[in-house]
Amino acid sequence: MSRSSRLLSLLRLLQGRRIPITSAAIAHALGISERTVYRDIATLVAQGAPIKGEAGVGYMLGAGYFLPPLMLEAQEADAILLGLQYVGQRGDEVLCDAVRSTRAKIAAILPETLRIAAFDEPVAMPGPVGGQAQGPVTVHFMRTAIRAQCKLAIVYADGLGEHTERVIWPVSVGFMEQARVVGAWCELREDFRTFRLDRIVSAVECGRYLERRGALLERLHAAMRDS
Repeated sequence: MSRSSRLLSLLRLLQGRRIPITSAAIAHALGISERTVYRDIATLVAQGAPIKGEAGVGYMLGAGYFLPPLMLEAQEADAILLGLQYVGQRGDEVLCDAVRSTRAKIAAILPETLRIAAFDEPVAMPGPVGGQAQGPVTVHFMRTAIRAQCKLAIVYADGLGEHTERVIWPVSVGFMEQARVVGAWCELREDFRTFRLDRIVSAVECGRYLERRGALLERLHAAMRDS
């Protein structure tokens, strides 16, 4: 990390905090030594940043200080716009609206030459996508259930049209070439499974799962790697 990037990261770490953060915590977050933290804070204070605090107590950024607007290098703009195009192809209506607003915000901050190169003359494009199969359960409903850590009692149809009743703990939604899937813990199988959203005939909330979603997500990714 360059020194200028490190100073900006330090400011971002301090911004918006309501309680002081210690030099040890700053050093750990940025992967630097505490001596470097003290030196960087002194540099920022000398440049006018209203940093309050002291060694052994912690540091805060004074109210009313705003970081400079987000600036992107060419390859960073390419990466973000490629990801947005991918989401725009495969996402639901909510995500597609978010793609449009995000693209507008990025266009507003880019210099003209970079904006033309990134938007009008992109160097990378996502591959084609087929029609997304639809079902009665929407991505928005599933995403809401995931954020609320809700268990869902579902009726699921397999490829042959056979129906099974299950209780699942949804943890993530995946956007495939021709289908959307939900990764979930299945109480019936006592294991992680993926379910195509277009084959979920019905879904009803039936309480909250108590295990932390982040931990479930880590286990789901591990299970996918091992499969």
